[in-house]
Amino acid sequence: MANERTFLAWVRTSLALLAGGVAVVQIVPDFAFAGARHLLGIILILLAIVIAGTSYARWERRERAIRLGESLPPSLLPRVVGVGLAVVMVLSLGFVLLEVVRGQG
Repeated sequence: MANERTFLAWVRTSLALLAGGVAVVQIVPDFAFAGARHLLGIILILLAIVIAGTSYARWERRERAIRLGESLPPSLLPRVVGVGLAVVMVLSLGFVLLEVVRGQG
C-alpha cells in the first residue's frame, strides 16, 4: 500500500506543478524581463510532464521488486524534481530582484 500511496503522491505533485505553471502564466503580473512568466510556467509544466510520465513505470518497478523480495531500484525522479524546482526558485528570485533594481517592485 505504501508504494501505491507514493505513486499517488507523485501524481498529486504533477497536478500541482501543472496548476502552478498555468497560474504563473495567467495570474502573475509581468516581470521586467520579457517572457519571464512563460519561462517559469514552461519549466513547471515540463516538470509535471516528467513526473506524470515516469511515475507509473517507477511504481511498477518498485512493485515488482517488492513482490520478488528484491532491493528497491533507485530513482532519479526526486533529484530531477529538486533541481527543477531549484531552477524555478533561482529564476524567480532573479526576476523579482530585477524588478526591485528597476524600481518597479
